[in-house]
Order: sequence, then C-alpha cells, then structure tokens
Amino acid sequence: MDKRLQELASMPVGKLLLRYSVPAVVGIVVMQLYNIVDRIFIGQVVGTDAMAGLAITFPVVNISTALGVLIGAGASTRVSIMLGNKDEASALRVTGNSLVLTLGIGAVYIALFYLFLDDLLVLFGATETNLQYARDMMLYVLPGLFLTNVAFSFNNIMRASGFPTRAMVTMFIGAGVNVALDPIFIYVLGWGIKGAAIATDIAMGVSAVFVMSHFVSGRGAIRFKRGIYRLDRRIIWGIVGIGAAPCIVNLAGCMINILINNTLNRYGGSDAIASAGVFVTVASFVVAFIIGICQGMQPIVGYNYGAKQIHRMKRAFMLASAVATGVSVVGWGLGLLIPSRLAGAFLTDTVLVEETARYLSIAMSMFWMVGIQIVSTTFFQSIGKVEKSIFLSLTRQVLFLIPALLILPGIYGLKGIWMCFPASDIAAFAVTMVMIVWQLRKLK
Repeated sequence: MDKRLQELASMPVGKLLLRYSVPAVVGIVVMQLYNIVDRIFIGQVVGTDAMAGLAITFPVVNISTALGVLIGAGASTRVSIMLGNKDEASALRVTGNSLVLTLGIGAVYIALFYLFLDDLLVLFGATETNLQYARDMMLYVLPGLFLTNVAFSFNNIMRASGFPTRAMVTMFIGAGVNVALDPIFIYVLGWGIKGAAIATDIAMGVSAVFVMSHFVSGRGAIRFKRGIYRLDRRIIWGIVGIGAAPCIVNLAGCMINILINNTLNRYGGSDAIASAGVFVTVASFVVAFIIGICQGMQPIVGYNYGAKQIHRMKRAFMLASAVATGVSVVGWGLGLLIPSRLAGAFLTDTVLVEETARYLSIAMSMFWMVGIQIVSTTFFQSIGKVEKSIFLSLTRQVLFLIPALLILPGIYGLKGIWMCFPASDIAAFAVTMVMIVWQLRKLK
C-alpha cells in the first residue's frame, strides 16, 4: 500500500487531521486573501459603484463554483472511498472521467455567459450606475473561472490521494501571482476593475498548470494515463451524485445573491449592494477556514468509511466540528467588535462605512452557529449520504433564508434584509444538530 494511504488508515486521527487540514486551510485562505486584495483595491481606488458592480458578479462566480465542485468534490470523495476499498483502478477512472467532464462543462457555461452577459447581469441586480463595472469585470474574468474549476477540481483529488501539502502549494502559487499583479494592473496601469480580472486570470492559469503537472508526472497512485478518459455512466453518476450537495449549495448561493441584490436595490440602492459586497467578503473569508478544515477532514472520513474504521471516522468529525466552531466564534466576535474597521477596509464614504458596520453586526450576530453546519454537510457528503447532504445544504440558504427575505424586509425595511441571516442560522443549526446526532448514533 502507498505510504500516504497507509497513514490515512493508521496515523492518530488528531495528527492526521492537522496534517491534512492545515495545508487545506492555508491554501483556501490564501485564495480568499487575493479575492480580498482585489476588492480592497477596487473599493479604495475605483469607488463604491465599482464595489457594487463587483457584488453583482457574485452570482456568476457562484454558478461557476457550483459546476466546479459538482465534479471536484464528487470526484475527490469517490477517490477517497475507492482508495479505502483498495480499488486503485476505479479511482484512476474517476480521475480521467473528471478531467473530461471539467473541460466539457466549462466550455459550455462560459460560452453561454458570453452570449447572454448583459441580460444576466441585469437579472442579477445591476443598475445603470454599476452595470458597466460588472460587465468589465465579467468580460475578462470568465476565462479565469474556467481555469479556477480545473485547478480546484484536481487540487481536491490531489489532496484526497495523499498530497495535502502539494495541494496547498498550488494555492500559494496562484495567490502570489495575483497579489503581485493586482496593484500593477489596477493602480499603476490604471486598468481599474478589468485589471483585477486579468490578474486573476493569469494567477489561475499558473495554478492550473502546476496542479495538472502533478498528475502528468505520476508522482502518486493517482495520475493521468491511457484508458481512463472514456466516459462511463456509472462513474459519472457516482461523481455527480456526491458532488450534487456542494453544487446545490453554490447554486442556492447564486439564487440568494440574486434575490438579495434585487431586494437591496429596492430598499437601499447601489450603496446597499456595496454593503452586501463587504458582508459577503468578510463572511466568505471566515468560512474559508471552515471549508479548509472540511477539505482536510474529507479524505480521512471517506477513506476510513470505505475501510470500515468507523471509530476513526467519527473522531475526525468530532475534532473538525470543534475546530470549525471555534473559527465561527472568532468570526462572530469580529463582526460584533470591529465592524467599522472591516467596512472601512473596502469603502471610503464615511457615512456608508458606519451603515455597513451596523448591518454587519446584525448579519453576523448568530454566525457562531455556522461551523458545525458546514462540517456536518461535508461529513454526509464524505460517507456518500447524498440526500442528507443535499437537504442539509439547502436548509440555511433556501428553506429558511428565502422565506425570511420575502417576509422580513416588508416588515422592517432595509434592516429586515440583514435580520434574515441570523434567523436562518438559528433554524439551520437546530436541524443540523438533530440530523448529525441521529446519524452518529446509527453508525456502528
């Protein structure tokens, strides 16, 4: 057995989770940092309308991410379980099918976005004041989204097959390139919001080349080779079935973003949309830590579930939940203690900074509950419980947040939009605890 796979079966779970989660956390947080750098430069150098235009593009990014995780998350989970079952041949076929699916789906959705870009941006909440900024961003960022899908999907497979540190390095390389190019393209060359997009394209291209070279060189058990690329219906359904949960989360996020942008535009205009852009950026940065922990947990849970070492699987979940809850508590504290500083990093208008700070405090007032929700969703995904993972994915963003968005703004106005987030956090937390306690008792 490959030494790295043997570690998944025998290394102490706490040490194993640390080994897999730290590189994943560092990698994904670095990715978020260069998104934040983009938004700081855009907000501070280009202006509030540009920040609002950037917020309008979030649904497009959600759709792209959804299609990426449909393949990447599904494939990495299948690879983990198959390696746990000592079925290396099937794991290789999953990898080959994943490559074909990633390239094919990416080409189709990017072509459709280019054809209907303006109509989509208006649907997503763009106004006359920010449509041009949103268009400039998307015209240049779409190729980068395709490269992001390639890098993300195979970065996950790299981690699942025993290379967590190398997966982290992939993220570092892209982030370093992006941070270096952002000030040059946005400020020095004066390219504005499109400069941020071009910097992202180049950065993700470098990341994609690096991660693909790993599978071409054949450093581990999972690599590119002849005979693994022919699409197999059973393999596709296995990938898509598991990847459906995180995919639906991101599609739900797209739907939520559209609803939020249009509701904000109705009650507060472009400034309110800019405030939402700040909230999404701050919340996403904190959640990135939790997602990194989940990415570290996933191969441990998947491999040991496949190997029927249930006690190790449960311990990995419990440790990941504890750490993720700690992270979400820190995010909750930041939102309540220093909201003005967070808002001031992205916005220059003093009045808008104070309004945004007030809204951040409301939106993040129950944020400490988010950690275990995300870990539990990943846990169900990692053991192949697709229906439960999908249902839990939908509770916070669809089952509870959408009704709140349709009701609370009509009662409380603009403030009601921000009240929707803590309301949905409370309800989703309650559902999560019931489901995960029942599942853990059932697994013996």
